Amino acid sequence: MSSRMTADLVCDALKMALFRRSFPEDVIVHSDRGSQYCSGAYRGLIEERKLQQSMSRRGNCWDNACVESFFHSFKVEAIHDEPLMNREEMRRAVFEYIEVDYNRKRRHSALGYLSPEKYEMKLVA
Repeated sequence: MSSRMTADLVCDALKMALFRRSFPEDVIVHSDRGSQYCSGAYRGLIEERKLQQSMSRRGNCWDNACVESFFHSFKVEAIHDEPLMNREEMRRAVFEYIEVDYNRKRRHSALGYLSPEKYEMKLVA
């Protein structure tokens, strides 16, 4: 998390994801059309790591329906009705929701009622 959306932030996030998955190649990386995803640094990283960049069509939230659904779930399940948090408390809440609840425990109908972690492990096994 950062106070600003920068190319460095998304490059670092992509590097972390690639590291956790042993640097796969020929993987589709999807994003919206934010300036950080159009930056030379991000596009260079995509090319360097032999990934395929995919971007939503301009102004079309349906291209990112799974991410829009995730953020709705996140707001309803983790943030709504919670007291205001400072940046560090929010960082912990985001980490716990994504890494503990959403990816490891929460089952998804679109994934055959598996958690994202179990679904991914099934694909790479």
